[in-house]
Amino acid sequence: MSKKRYYLKSPDGLETDLQVLSGTIGPDVIDIARLYQDQGVLTYDPGFLSTGSCESDITFIDGEKGVLMYRGYPVEQLAKNSSFIEVSYLLLHGELPTTQELEKFDANIRLHTMLNEGMLSFFKGFRYDAHPMAILSAVVGSMSAYYHEEMDASNPEHRDIFAHRILAKLPTVAAAAYKLNSGQPFIYPRNDLNYCENLLHMLFAVPAEPYQIDPIAAEALDLLFILHADHEQNCSTSTVRMAGSSGANPYSAIAAGISALWGPAHGGANEAVLEMLEEIGDVSQISKYVEKAKDKNDPFRLMGFGHRVYKSFDPRATIIREMCYKVLKKMNRKDTPLFDLAQELEQVALKDDYFKERNLYPNVDFYSGIIYRALGIPPSMFTVMFALGRSVGWTAHWREMIINPKGKIARPRQLYKGPVARDYVLINDR
Repeated sequence: MSKKRYYLKSPDGLETDLQVLSGTIGPDVIDIARLYQDQGVLTYDPGFLSTGSCESDITFIDGEKGVLMYRGYPVEQLAKNSSFIEVSYLLLHGELPTTQELEKFDANIRLHTMLNEGMLSFFKGFRYDAHPMAILSAVVGSMSAYYHEEMDASNPEHRDIFAHRILAKLPTVAAAAYKLNSGQPFIYPRNDLNYCENLLHMLFAVPAEPYQIDPIAAEALDLLFILHADHEQNCSTSTVRMAGSSGANPYSAIAAGISALWGPAHGGANEAVLEMLEEIGDVSQISKYVEKAKDKNDPFRLMGFGHRVYKSFDPRATIIREMCYKVLKKMNRKDTPLFDLAQELEQVALKDDYFKERNLYPNVDFYSGIIYRALGIPPSMFTVMFALGRSVGWTAHWREMIINPKGKIARPRQLYKGPVARDYVLINDR
């Protein structure tokens, strides 16, 4: 608790002493818990842009300086030196694992990848062209019907089992959704493959011929999952916390997060970037579309630039950009012109005063869709891939919320603008 104090005095002379809470780093937070009790007023903060909704030890963001840290470790260092499984352990347990701890954790994930056979019948009930995110949300929500023996949130062992199941089974569900769309048979997971290798195997292997996993493709997915693993109190993470605060089973809380992520302003942004680049079509058209983006009366918007939190640059974008080079060179894909277009658009925007004044720098979504496309992953699966990476962040936040003794059910208030009290009029008198 900080020694600072804020004092709020009402026109009627009511005064409230507002305590200031300090984290280890980042801005102080004014505790307004007593404000309504003392003065009968609420705060108003649409979108919660100036509201700290909880305490957390997981992720720190400094949007002004372009800093992102998981448990105190800069994301750049983790992306360079770690793996997604190791980062998952870090997010869930707070510390980097020893060799033995990592081996045990990795083994637990590998051994939980199969789905209950009864769940596979669910996929036959979906239309062949059902969106993979709809399938993912529905199937994850149904897991509580299959794994209800270990859903006691107060039991540490049950919380661990749940975390292992979510991490392990989500790729299997995602791959099954892809296979449904493709009209191909489901492919079972393999315990001898690592996390991303197994996902590629389930996505692209077919019974008719052997499938060779490209190590660059696995490396690219691993990097993308690390960079998407958590991002503080974003829309989907806050949704998981809010759903979980009611005591709802953890699978339903994660399913709620998946549904929130599906929105085009959140997880669907990388798909929107690809659509934008295809609309621009050629480097010669960039200036035209940049001017369209500046025109308030034109519906066109440059997707993949700017971020709600980052006011300088998104530290994840630079890392992904380098991986994009690596993937396209290795895959020798025809998508290279699209990447060239993206690079040129980035340079034009960075030199334009309009974008510089508004801090519209490339974000994590700008290049990720190009990588997914180069790997053969269709746009309908882009948000699903986001969900696979973010699943560990959701789980870590759910665990943190559940064990917090000061936790309360989420219950925001509102500024009511509707009619005042009025009497009911019988239908014949209206």
